[in-house]
Amino acid sequence: MKQTTAPRTFRVKSFGCQMNVYDGERMGEMLSARGIVPAPEGEEADLVVLNTCHIREKAAEKVYSDIGRLTKAGRAAGKEPLIAVAGCVAQAEGEEIMARSPAVSMVVGPQAYHRLPEMLDRAVQGERATDTDMPAIAKFAALPERRTSPPAAFLTVQEGCDKFCTYCVVPYTRGAEISRPYSDLVTEAHKLVDGGAKEITLLGQNVSAWSGEDAKGRAVGLAGLIRDLAEIDGLARIRYTTSHPADMDDDLIAAHGEIDKLMPFLHLPVQAGSDRVLKAMNRSHTAESYLKLLDRFRAARPDLALSGDFIVGFPGETEAEFEETVALVDAVGYAQAFSFKYSPRPGTPAATMDGQVAKEVMDDRLQRLQSALNRDQLAFNRARSGQRCQVLVERRGKRAGQWLGKSPWLQSVWFEADCQIGDLVEVELGEAGPNSLEGRVLAPARA
Repeated sequence: MKQTTAPRTFRVKSFGCQMNVYDGERMGEMLSARGIVPAPEGEEADLVVLNTCHIREKAAEKVYSDIGRLTKAGRAAGKEPLIAVAGCVAQAEGEEIMARSPAVSMVVGPQAYHRLPEMLDRAVQGERATDTDMPAIAKFAALPERRTSPPAAFLTVQEGCDKFCTYCVVPYTRGAEISRPYSDLVTEAHKLVDGGAKEITLLGQNVSAWSGEDAKGRAVGLAGLIRDLAEIDGLARIRYTTSHPADMDDDLIAAHGEIDKLMPFLHLPVQAGSDRVLKAMNRSHTAESYLKLLDRFRAARPDLALSGDFIVGFPGETEAEFEETVALVDAVGYAQAFSFKYSPRPGTPAATMDGQVAKEVMDDRLQRLQSALNRDQLAFNRARSGQRCQVLVERRGKRAGQWLGKSPWLQSVWFEADCQIGDLVEVELGEAGPNSLEGRVLAPARA
């Protein structure tokens, strides 16, 4: 690769989960600290970071497609960008990416992206570099201090997963479960609030497995961390995602009823309603134990909005077993949910299981499941119509004077008001659609 000039502009394109969004933000901050600025909208960047997700099928093919598109667009604009591939596809297939795509200068895994600046220095000199090392959370100490924050900010508290669900690549691409130190998290949360955050979402591949020692040396879990973060002046809202049913303890359940700043929203993936399928997935819960757990959360916080993840067409899934998943959906009444067709991931046990389900069968089942989930999401939104709540203003709407924000139940709410991004606005929820609600402002904005 020829030597190139140092990039002046960058763009980070993140795919997949909120953890990737957080990682993408941090990579952007590192590049900004080097004096590289985000490329203006509509302009080609000198450096593009593709922050990838490996959960779904054909993830790598999408990466190669993006690489080709970027190279073509760069040539048309008279400059080929430096391209870095980051994230979980980089971790899983880094060597192959470098072999197949000469246009890629850097490949960096999700636990090593703090070394992106030094890799960039080498790339400018014409060297290609790969770093898929997996140090234990060393990257966080190397990241720049956060000076500004969006109103709703992310804070990674835990990484990795030890559950080894048979369909999932996360243990292989993100590593074993590890918790960031309590003191680091409290410090970063304070800095996020000082930078403008009103809401913080605590992130982890299995966030409810977080544990640590508080300032007094006492062992605490996620609930203890949430209780202490709730004492931060200026922080109005706390959320967390994603959890595993096996790690939801009594203290966390109680926290939902005791901490006003902990929002009434719980994302708790179940994946299927059939006990046989759940066992084949290596999920440690049954449909019944999952429903009983939700009952306990709802007893602590009756207005709790529930969200889940579902996979249809897992190897061996019969029509009757799929109907058990639909029955579980009917029993819960989810406010939101994510649903997918089973996607065989290389290196996972499920990829070689007998009974792989035909694509057309998965297509049909997904459509039927999503019909039930969409029905319940609309019903939940309509049930909130007429209620009063605060909405955190996150961005402008399409029309002059229109704003968009999130309700406590993580619904998108639009309204017209004299306010600004970051305000908390008292509204009455009105007409509800499947994906958003109209709001009527009742009180002046509260900064």
